[in-house]
Amino acid sequence: MKESYPVTKKGYELLKKELKKLLNTDRPAIVNAISSAREHGDLKENAEYHAAKEQQGFIEGRIQELNAKLAKANVIDIEKLSGDKVVFGATVTFEDIDTEEISNYQIVGEDESDIKQNKISISSPIARSLIGRSAGETLTIPIPKGKIEIEILKVEFFV
Repeated sequence: MKESYPVTKKGYELLKKELKKLLNTDRPAIVNAISSAREHGDLKENAEYHAAKEQQGFIEGRIQELNAKLAKANVIDIEKLSGDKVVFGATVTFEDIDTEEISNYQIVGEDESDIKQNKISISSPIARSLIGRSAGETLTIPIPKGKIEIEILKVEFFV
């Protein structure tokens, strides 16, 4: 059985867009760069050729990775979710008990996580600790600096 890869609808579309760009723009461009570099003569000492081949390897690897992720994707439409428990796609607002600082994060797939946009990966320690919890619960979360004690204030579902 293949492993499921959770991703939001928006995240899935971004992965498809990246794959399309790699296939239709980046791959042909690197093939042209390799062809052009070959025309410069001796390939052993041709830095342009070696750089282009290295870039080609990166592009081909990323294409394979994206194809695998898209094939395993379990697309979750956040607009159809509801409830009071924290699940994938939920936006959770919580308060740090010690500092009284309020934070909110949306739990998303690994490729979608972006701390600047308050999106954390489902596999992060914070997200793993929050999954299955409800508003009003207090819990201790392990973080790189130690532990924080939080109280969940709200669980919401919106895009």
